Amino acid sequence: ATGRVGSGGLSDDLAAGLLVGLAYPERLARVRRPGGSAYLMTGGTAAELAAGSGLVGSDWLAVAVADRTPGAPSARIRRASPVDEATAREAAGPLLRTGREVGWSDGDVVAREVTRLGAIELVQRRLDRPDRAEVAAALLTGLRQDGLGLLPWTPAARALRERLAFLRHHLGDPWPQVGDDSLLDAAPSWLGPELAAARRRADLARVDVSSALRRLLPWAQAARLDELAPERIEVPSGSRIRLDYSDPAAPVLAVKLQETFGWPAAPRIADGRVPVLLHLLSPAGRPVAVTADLASFWRTGYPQVRSELRGRYPRHPWPEDPGTATPTRHATPRRR
Repeated sequence: ATGRVGSGGLSDDLAAGLLVGLAYPERLARVRRPGGSAYLMTGGTAAELAAGSGLVGSDWLAVAVADRTPGAPSARIRRASPVDEATAREAAGPLLRTGREVGWSDGDVVAREVTRLGAIELVQRRLDRPDRAEVAAALLTGLRQDGLGLLPWTPAARALRERLAFLRHHLGDPWPQVGDDSLLDAAPSWLGPELAAARRRADLARVDVSSALRRLLPWAQAARLDELAPERIEVPSGSRIRLDYSDPAAPVLAVKLQETFGWPAAPRIADGRVPVLLHLLSPAGRPVAVTADLASFWRTGYPQVRSELRGRYPRHPWPEDPGTATPTRHATPRRR
């Protein structure tokens, strides 16, 4: 074909391309990169020109013949005519669509108005005031794709989640499941207000996750949370020590041995169903014993600990009968 202008005002090339495009609108194709040989058809098919083709570099093609070898990533363009965008729009007019798109892309909310010719994106512009529900849906998609790490898991939020996991493990329903999959499935309920107010990923980093997690609790369970899974336990010395719920099967209380004198048994939580696992520490804070049966430890384990450590820590009490001894947080003052 030549570039001669016909009686209709189109060059012979464009006229030929218009005819092909009208016959096969789903085969109109735009080059993926300027000057390249790879194309995308309006029907969504990837296509490629043969090396050395005189059509390489054409921005648009109306493809008359293309075939694809089984397993090949793209079709091979055999015959085509070059066209311009205006001709492509005219030939495939029914495929031209303009719509609003709000979604999650490259780690953030993307809100835009897009004009497409089939699968080919022609024009886009940013939406300054996207629909709130669509933004919330995009943020939810982002959480499901990129994970709950998009939220600010403060130590308090992690600790609350661990306490809830403990109660679910031991008491079951109606205590909520708080694994990643369960939290993501339930996100519209426990994160609903935050998702509705957010506009972008950065807003997720300002969420109060602890407050949001509490929405998972029915009122009756919320009222008993601190009773059944206390944050801290008061030991005989008067210290209030934080429990570690990182293992939902066995909550841990790490406490210096001298502070537990007079305790007949390890405390039990979750309505008395679960004994706390005591990590008994030396005066220097090093573990000396692990037990959930304190009475047995006083009888069988403590005598050996006492014999090994009383010489190393002479300023701390090592009574023969720890079950009746006075607990203490302090060492005996040094003599002057």
